[in-house]
Amino acid sequence: MRTPAGLTAVIPTLNAAAGLGGTLSALDGEVDAVIVADGGSTDATGAIAQAAGAQVLQAPRGRGSQIAAGIAAASTPWLLLVHADTRPGPGWRAAAAAFMADPANAARAAHFRFALDDAAPQARRLERAVAWRCRVLGLPYGDQGLLVHRDLLAAVGGVRPIPIMEDVDLVRRIGRKRLVALDVAFVTSPVRWRAEGWWRRSARNLSCLALWFAGVPPGRIARLYARRG
Repeated sequence: MRTPAGLTAVIPTLNAAAGLGGTLSALDGEVDAVIVADGGSTDATGAIAQAAGAQVLQAPRGRGSQIAAGIAAASTPWLLLVHADTRPGPGWRAAAAAFMADPANAARAAHFRFALDDAAPQARRLERAVAWRCRVLGLPYGDQGLLVHRDLLAAVGGVRPIPIMEDVDLVRRIGRKRLVALDVAFVTSPVRWRAEGWWRRSARNLSCLALWFAGVPPGRIARLYARRG
């Protein structure tokens, strides 16, 4: 069932074949369009997206640039910005439709509840930490999905073409008073946490956030992030 207000999902990708199929499957029939903004994948990302009926466009590499390109190509009033390894959970469409049905929410943005597809205790601890970060600091990340009207995006200056921290940059400009938490899980793959180590990856993400708040340019943060990978 498609949302009555008109909704396009925008997914930035880079060699995302492993998780993209699950994300596209969860969106199938629930949105008016899916745009996959690819940063130069060399795996089967493009083929998977095309087989699922998504529009695939090439964009300069970097999530900010890719998301901005996807937004520019979309024609619906509402946009769902979601990562390729994040799967919208059951009930998400009904929650999104209810949010979009309220005209006042064209001036607000909604994010979903962070969840990891892993039974490990570390996953539950991380989920609780993210819930605290959203509740106290008003800082949802891109792997929680962001549901936003294009008029609000335009009013705050859109998604900036930066290589990292584009999600934090955007929600900070939206402001916590205009952010609404929807109690529906968006389930993210735990592969990166398993590969890097739960504490190491979490510490690296926290370091990037601290550097961003300290005013370090996003390009430099991205280089440091890649170097530690």
